[in-house]
Amino acid sequence: MIFRRTLVRELTATAIGLFVVLTAILFTNLVLRLLARAAGGTVAPDGIVALLGFNALFYLNILLAVALFLTVLLTLSRWYRDSEMIVWMTSGQSITALLKPILWFSAPFLVAIVALSLFLSPWAERRKLEFERQLESRDEISFITPGLFREFRRAHLVVFIESINPFDGTIRNVFLHSIDDERNSTTFARLARLETAPDGARFVVLEDGRRYEGAPGSADYRVIEFERLGRVIEPAVARALPVSRKAIPTELLAISDGDAENAELFWRISVPILAFVLMLLAIPLSHVNPRLGRSFNLVSAAFLYLLYTNCLNIVQSLIAQGKLGFWTGLVVPHALALLVVFVLFRHQLSVHGLFRRPPRPGPPEPAPAGGAT
Repeated sequence: MIFRRTLVRELTATAIGLFVVLTAILFTNLVLRLLARAAGGTVAPDGIVALLGFNALFYLNILLAVALFLTVLLTLSRWYRDSEMIVWMTSGQSITALLKPILWFSAPFLVAIVALSLFLSPWAERRKLEFERQLESRDEISFITPGLFREFRRAHLVVFIESINPFDGTIRNVFLHSIDDERNSTTFARLARLETAPDGARFVVLEDGRRYEGAPGSADYRVIEFERLGRVIEPAVARALPVSRKAIPTELLAISDGDAENAELFWRISVPILAFVLMLLAIPLSHVNPRLGRSFNLVSAAFLYLLYTNCLNIVQSLIAQGKLGFWTGLVVPHALALLVVFVLFRHQLSVHGLFRRPPRPGPPEPAPAGGAT
């Protein structure tokens, strides 16, 4: 009981730290990508938080699988380095005694990964696509970021605003450049406000500004000063929801006969199996032999992880191309991975182990002096 409680406590502490670190890395990557899209005008700034949540939920199954693998690997590796494992082994424990507490600890992770892979990740992808379509159908003004030029190709318009008052929504120092009926026009205004007509139409009202029409030096060039000038905000046309197999519900993939759909179903089923196999793989790989270096087992673990995941990606590609059957692709790579786990466990349970060198044969023992009487 003491052994199990100690192991579970160590695993829990390591898992919390790893989850925080991996989540921070994931969120940093997603935030940078979304900020780049917002700066380019493809995402409204007020939609970043929602898109961040949907994207994080979509990748959470992979994050949990990696966190579980590293938790078991790093915890047991530290026990070997600090000779704690030797103490437990001399007290009658063996490597197989690790299985039960680790399986008990891993059960919530595996259940969460199954739920995420089969249900929550596709739902998050659907909601993300729907939310992006809603953002694109909003008014053009929603995509304008203060301090940046924004081009609206559909309306042949370039807009720049200096700042927006967060309290009353007043826009300061507005620049507009547009081409209407093959006629250039540039407008400057000190202030601007958004207003809504009784019929629901929205327009922006420019105040205290000047409008330049035509090309300078031409006969039709003119300058117009105004106190108030209105411009209708045309609602954007919502694009059709893109077809993404990652957003298709799992129950629909299960009844589909398409190769691409089978490849997506293969990946969703493979992620929980991947997490389970990696958890088992981490137990024998955690053994540290000082003769081979303290980081040898970590390098081996990283190599096997990359090899395993790349093989799954290759199999998924072959299934999508129709070159490999679904069940063959699902069984063979995971069966080979389990075979590797079995071999590693077998070596760890052997006399010398996988990372130990058998002792060199010594000289033959001398015969006892004198003959038998």
